[in-house]
Amino acid sequence: MDNNEELESVQRDYVEEVCQLFRNNLAPKIIKEKLSDYHENDISDALALLSKEERTRLYQLVDDDELADIFEHAEEPEIYLNELGLKRRADILSKIEVADAVDYLKAILTLLPEEERSEIILTSSYDEDEIGSHLSTNYIEINSMLSIKEAMKELVSQAQENDNISTIYVSDKDGIYAGAIDLKDLITASASTTLDSITMTSFPYVYSDEEISDCLERLKDYSEDTIPVLDRSNHIVGVLTAGDLTEIVDEEMGEDYAKLAGLSAKEDLHESLIDSFKKRLPWLIILLVLGMVVSSVVGVFETVVATLPLIASFQSLILDMAGNIGTQSLAVTIRVLMDEDTDLKEKLSLVFKESRVAVCNGLILGVLSFVAIGLFLVFGKGVKPHIAFSISLCVAISLLIAMFLSGLCGTVVPMVFKKFGVDPAVASGPLITTINDLVAVVVYYGSAYILLIQILKI
Repeated sequence: MDNNEELESVQRDYVEEVCQLFRNNLAPKIIKEKLSDYHENDISDALALLSKEERTRLYQLVDDDELADIFEHAEEPEIYLNELGLKRRADILSKIEVADAVDYLKAILTLLPEEERSEIILTSSYDEDEIGSHLSTNYIEINSMLSIKEAMKELVSQAQENDNISTIYVSDKDGIYAGAIDLKDLITASASTTLDSITMTSFPYVYSDEEISDCLERLKDYSEDTIPVLDRSNHIVGVLTAGDLTEIVDEEMGEDYAKLAGLSAKEDLHESLIDSFKKRLPWLIILLVLGMVVSSVVGVFETVVATLPLIASFQSLILDMAGNIGTQSLAVTIRVLMDEDTDLKEKLSLVFKESRVAVCNGLILGVLSFVAIGLFLVFGKGVKPHIAFSISLCVAISLLIAMFLSGLCGTVVPMVFKKFGVDPAVASGPLITTINDLVAVVVYYGSAYILLIQILKI
């Protein structure tokens, strides 16, 4: 290279050249090709000179990896990151150096008011399945050593920042949670009354690091506007509001509903097709095998259907009612098993109770089906009364036995899964349905063979 070429190279303003690429009305393809000739540092310096509209065009022309390299050279990358959509912003942050990503997140936090910043840092320090991830710092806390007048003054002072004042929480001189005071009790208390005398020491509370699933049933037992959340030193770190509790219950119920369908609790509209496919397929294969077993069992009773084809009409009735009672028992059992403190005696009591419920329902529905099906066959199908009511009796007996066994399965199966460390909600839902079908088919056609063919010789 001669002296003139060296001088020309030194005098080139690469930053200005990058800017001109977006100001000369060039085709996107041309800009993209020419842009690849420049170093990421020069492009990052050009960002400050480009208008927002021009920067938007640049963002559209480069991929995530290239844009991450450009932002790493920028002095204030947070300015440009904020111009991107939320999803692409997250994609870029995942590709830049961890230190730079942390700096960006810190910069965003510094823009927030102190109270919101502290709350975000606090809640983000907990796992999403811990109570602390849902807490709010909107609460009033006063010292138990205060007089009524001083407590009212402190309440007014804190209420300027925290409007959740229906329940006031009390801590002792060491900051340890001591109980709660109803706002009405504080307002109506006389000056000579002590805070201790109006403090509810048995007010419910939870710990911030408790698993949501472990204390959900306990939380639902209370109808308080707020429940205090404590750390392991028994200091108040926040509260759960009624809105928080509703959200938690909705999330847990949504997860259980998904699990009862054999789906992942985390599956949603944003999950990729392949992920949903992989999560559902194993269960569907298991259910396919069980379904083939059910079909083969029906095949065993081919002679029964051939002899009395009319009984096939009521197969779906038996299957549906067995499935319904099994699902009801399953739902009740799942709720009980959410409480980790449930002992063996309580579980056996639940099995006994659900069995009795299934029998009672089976008896009533059996009698109704006996009368209804018998009359239907006589007057609707013209079947001889003794044959019609023999078939309806078979249906009624099968219904009673199938509902009893399905209720028993719906209670025992999830307990067995729980015993072996398998989530009963995940494993029980579709499985119970298929097991109930198998039970119902065996009971119905078995009863028809024994009662109608072997005993009554129909």
